Amino acid sequence: MHSFDVVIVGGAVMGSAAAYFLGAADPAVRVLVLEQDFSYQRCATTLSVASVRHQFSTPENIRMSMFGSTFIADIGRHLAVDGQAPDVWWHEAGYLFLASAAGLPVLQANHAVQRAEGAQVQLLDRAALQARYAWLRCDDLAGASLGLRGEGWLDAYSLMRAFRYKAQSQGAVYRQARAVRLLREGRRVTGVELADGSRIACGQLINTAGGGAAALARTAGIELPVQTRKRCVFHVRSPARTPGCGLVIDPSGVYFRPEGDGWLCGVAAPADRDPPCEDFEVTHALFDDIIWPVLAARVEGFDAMRVMRAWAGHYDLNLLDDNMILGAHPEIEQLLFANGFSGHGLQHAPAVGRALSELVLHGGYRSLDLSRLGWERVLRHQPLRELNVV
Repeated sequence: MHSFDVVIVGGAVMGSAAAYFLGAADPAVRVLVLEQDFSYQRCATTLSVASVRHQFSTPENIRMSMFGSTFIADIGRHLAVDGQAPDVWWHEAGYLFLASAAGLPVLQANHAVQRAEGAQVQLLDRAALQARYAWLRCDDLAGASLGLRGEGWLDAYSLMRAFRYKAQSQGAVYRQARAVRLLREGRRVTGVELADGSRIACGQLINTAGGGAAALARTAGIELPVQTRKRCVFHVRSPARTPGCGLVIDPSGVYFRPEGDGWLCGVAAPADRDPPCEDFEVTHALFDDIIWPVLAARVEGFDAMRVMRAWAGHYDLNLLDDNMILGAHPEIEQLLFANGFSGHGLQHAPAVGRALSELVLHGGYRSLDLSRLGWERVLRHQPLRELNVV
């Protein structure tokens, strides 16, 4: 039986970030990353809208995103291999959260938390909003929150590949294989069984398996409250002009941002139309019933938009509070979780990868204290609710 110090199940951006930070902190650590599909065609990383924002309601999320955007902006220093720096096409442009009169108090409360954490964000009243974005229809709005620095979007696949390539250059081994069962002796996880029947022993195992994380945890007797939800993205074109446009979130939850010669847009389906699922079929009715009516009313010229292409990806949603579950479960040793990111995984990957390496090597956090995102709140049914879920 092969043996490694650390086995990471799930080799997209989260698992690869953990592998990189482990290798950077201690080159002697033997790391194996298991990924069931090296094409990454259907992983959440590849199919995401690949954006970074500081505008959350949970302080830990703000801190992680601020670290993430700083890391990405200096990615050449961190992830260069043999003098070749990766390009992840980082485009800095702020998020713009729009608020109705009913939603303004929540926006203002979130803004106070963000400013306290050092995020560079600005509140705009309706007059300032209209003056800054003449193309935006603001009659039903009471204000907005704009990110001034550190927010934007990038190429998600390039970021994931940069983490993976750097981790491999540090000695991490990648294997295309599907983990089907965790091996447990008493309170300890000792290894993992693969779909071909082979087994791998390890000192510690990290579950970053995304949509497959709950099923894997169940093989060790742990119920992880994470389910997969489909999220559809539409690339549209229109005669509209939106100078200065960042990523705009309407009070309805519909979002849009520039992409090439058009825009990307989407929305989370209403709860009664958002069941657990594993398929990748695009729900075109979301565009016809929800997205188009909202955007046609919000931006001059968007009534004439046309869908050029569309795709569906998955969120691994934490059913408790839309925040990730990070760290060890109190009933089992040598097993770390990083699951239920609810759409925030890409932007938090640098911070979570660093945190996982600290838990492995030191048994606790050395940089950001992320203990509130651990299992304790889950087991006590005490949600740490994230209010800004897009």
